[in-house]
Amino acid sequence: MKLCKFLIIFLCLVIQSCTSQTEKINGVSFVASRDVIDDKHVQPVVNVNANYAAIMPFGFIKNLEHPEIIHNTERQWFGETRAGAKQYIEALRTEQIKIMVKPQIWVWKGEFTGLIKMDSEENWKLLEESYSNFILEYAALANEINAEILCIGTELENFVKHRPNYWMDLITKIKTIYKGKLTYAANWDEFKRTPFWDQLDFIGVDAYFPVSENKTPTLQDCLEGWKAHKSTIEEMSTKHDKPILFTEYGYRSVDYSGKEPWVSSRSMQGVNMDAQVNTTKALYETFWKEDWFAGGFIWKWFHDYENVGGEDNHMFTPQNKPVEAVIKNYYKTEE
Repeated sequence: MKLCKFLIIFLCLVIQSCTSQTEKINGVSFVASRDVIDDKHVQPVVNVNANYAAIMPFGFIKNLEHPEIIHNTERQWFGETRAGAKQYIEALRTEQIKIMVKPQIWVWKGEFTGLIKMDSEENWKLLEESYSNFILEYAALANEINAEILCIGTELENFVKHRPNYWMDLITKIKTIYKGKLTYAANWDEFKRTPFWDQLDFIGVDAYFPVSENKTPTLQDCLEGWKAHKSTIEEMSTKHDKPILFTEYGYRSVDYSGKEPWVSSRSMQGVNMDAQVNTTKALYETFWKEDWFAGGFIWKWFHDYENVGGEDNHMFTPQNKPVEAVIKNYYKTEE
């Protein structure tokens, strides 16, 4: 009888474990703002059936060769600071939204972070010290509020390429502070070369893969466009025995939205809601039912729901656009 009870308990634990592993991360990238947030700002996240939010405090660098990261200052917007990130997390947690803490770097004038590269060993050392101060501060916050995931960096290919040993050591230091799951947000054309996936829990990808060159791509166009990328992504998951997490994904509501999805230039202003809907549907159809795929975070979600997005908006946000219903449907938890 005791053996029978033991077997029943063991099977229940196995079933529970399998269920938790297969639950998709249906996330939003919650944009930092000047404001404190409350339930009014959280409810739209609930309404879209999201179960996760990425909280994104910021550090700032003067230019691509500058080694000092300015962060957590009074000159920043509230949501970009440690106190703001904590307040956002506490508000989201009231509705059982799980959290990925995702500290990010902004280079003045919006230059691409993947190109950050120092011109001397001295400056590399200074950058390493500055970045450690930045990321370890948010590792401590992630541990304090029991965040489910910490993202240790976003699109920093040159930094990773030229200083791999620093990153290996940094991950070890992070693990002494934060006890949850770790990822890194590699750009879509970077993730195959990232050297430390075996030290993390998820292979994180900012999934701006080109999928169609058509002005208004159809769902079928985009499904075809994903085939080559999908096989490469799955191979990486198998190679490292780690699930894939789209640390960012999404498309603008513009013409040619699937051609170069990473482009945020305001020169592209031809509003095209069908393009955004079809590209987004294809991503869900390609990945969301795969066991090796953990889920992802839609780019991007603003707190002031009623005053953002809409059918004349040509930027990434899905809010108040036809694609929002698509996300809500795919994020719906099966009973």
